[in-house]
Amino acid sequence: QVRLVESGGGLVQPGGSLRLSCAASGRTFSRDTMAWFRQVPGKERECVAAKFRGSSSTHYADSVKGRFTISRDNSKNTVYLQMDSLQPAVSYVYYCAADSSLIWSSLRHPQQYDYWGQGTQVTVSS
Repeated sequence: QVRLVESGGGLVQPGGSLRLSCAASGRTFSRDTMAWFRQVPGKERECVAAKFRGSSSTHYADSVKGRFTISRDNSKNTVYLQMDSLQPAVSYVYYCAADSSLIWSSLRHPQQYDYWGQGTQVTVSS
């Protein structure tokens, strides 16, 4: 059974950092596109970062460029999202997603992903 399990969310002060982890199980994900999305209630999930398949090609949303870093450890079947200089905003739920067959132009679209984690909430507030 394929599972993605996120961890690392919580409350952080403005300007602070958090590192999210997504542990995948059930099969090897080293050749999958792995992505982090975030969502607020009533809005569509936004792709904030993605690692395309087994390559080093990476996508970042403009809103997080220079502050967020996505990385993967294939030996642990885990993908990370390092979030620095966090800005106060509404609370987001961050989701990990994976897919083995999507193309580069589709990686920002949540409906293209086959596997999802349950989400972890991140709140930036003083």
